[in-house]
Amino acid sequence: MREGLAIGFHAVTFLQFAFAVFYDYTYTIVPYNVTRVHGAFGGKFKFLTFWDAILQAVFFLICLLNDFYGTNAVNPKKPPFARKLKDYFHASLGFPVAMFVGVTFWALMFVDRELVLPKALDPYFPWWLNHLMHTMIMVTTVFEMIVAPRQYPKRSRGLGILVSFMLVYLIWMHVIYYKSGVWVYPVMDVLTQPLRILFFAVLLTFCTILYFLGETLNNIVWGKKYVAESLEPDLKT
Repeated sequence: MREGLAIGFHAVTFLQFAFAVFYDYTYTIVPYNVTRVHGAFGGKFKFLTFWDAILQAVFFLICLLNDFYGTNAVNPKKPPFARKLKDYFHASLGFPVAMFVGVTFWALMFVDRELVLPKALDPYFPWWLNHLMHTMIMVTTVFEMIVAPRQYPKRSRGLGILVSFMLVYLIWMHVIYYKSGVWVYPVMDVLTQPLRILFFAVLLTFCTILYFLGETLNNIVWGKKYVAESLEPDLKT
């Protein structure tokens, strides 16, 4: 039953994010006179939301491959490559980046939507796509915690991957600004240089906290009790 649920969930979620990436890249075309950002250097790849949607599509494809060619055992002695890749991916990027994108987006929307998604974009960026890329990313990554187990990597490795990813994107944002003179997110325009540095530091810290949150949730759902139960047959033999 659990295995069938995992396969169905992973298949539907992979198709969902793959479609979101395809639709956004192909059909979400914003005229330059509406906003300079969308027509600036970098295309769709300017936005962390787009990066994350790609990450989620790739991750759930890996989950699907693991369902068929790997294992969803709670504590496998020798996990196959697909399982190792899945575990590393979800711990270091899948969960923290999805939660970071979703939480920061809706927090800024609550403060002032013009800072992240101006009303002028509504005719070009449909509401359902907005929820796929900013709401469902959080729902599906949390549901994945419940549907299938994972073994968290060493913190130094998991955090190293996450921090490296976020720093690469931070550098990419400044490359875009250097090339086009436009900040990817309008909130950057209203911050002074010192506040911008503080803003980046707070966001990086928040993203790191989300890594530990993911690890804690995983331990709650798939903690020592379940690991012990999975080892009982081996102990009896």
